[in-house]
Amino acid sequence: MEVAPDTVAYRMPVVEYKFNPKSLILPASLITVGAVGTAIDGMNDFHLFSRKESVKKIHIDDYMEWGMLAWPFVCDLMGKEKHNWVDQLCLVVLAEGLNAGMTRTLKYTVNETRPDGAPYSFPSGHTANAFLGAHMAYKEFKDSNPWLAYSGYALATLVAGSRLYNNRHWVSDVLAGAGFGILSVELSYLIYFPVRNAVARRINTRGAKNLVISPVVSEQGGGLYFSYSF
Repeated sequence: MEVAPDTVAYRMPVVEYKFNPKSLILPASLITVGAVGTAIDGMNDFHLFSRKESVKKIHIDDYMEWGMLAWPFVCDLMGKEKHNWVDQLCLVVLAEGLNAGMTRTLKYTVNETRPDGAPYSFPSGHTANAFLGAHMAYKEFKDSNPWLAYSGYALATLVAGSRLYNNRHWVSDVLAGAGFGILSVELSYLIYFPVRNAVARRINTRGAKNLVISPVVSEQGGGLYFSYSF
């Protein structure tokens, strides 16, 4: 007796993702507060630290800016992530592209002067990258490990604080930067999964037509049925 071949090999799984519009409230609020603080004269004079011109700078922000992009993968080693590392890598790359596009466009358009006199202050790119990695970890671990989910925010806040301490950014810059980092992650999930799943369904449909692998059982013994249509 032969078993009808109905098993398709090497299918690409479809990963459903439901977008929640409420997830945009936090980044939109941070960006709005930062933009208002930059637009109103005098608001940028507010600092969290009293500093002299000869302040000795720390460089942890320069390292952590890019290091935070790897934070979701570090968390993968310590907990159960929601999506596999391939999807995470695609999400990080897409989010970083969106983030760089938004922040750099604003930097050169607004051309806000930094506290130390250099140009292109608003928004903080270091802070945006740091919160991008932090929010990605939150999205991946919020349902399985709250400690890992929120850990990145503490590290990202350290980056934001160091930008203020180093006299490189105003408070409004880092607030907006945090908002753009979070927003870029939310947009990457919104864009990536519909495209990824459309590709997966197409691959699965073509695979179902072209490639079939199934076990075969007969009176003479068993085997493997293989069929490929060109």
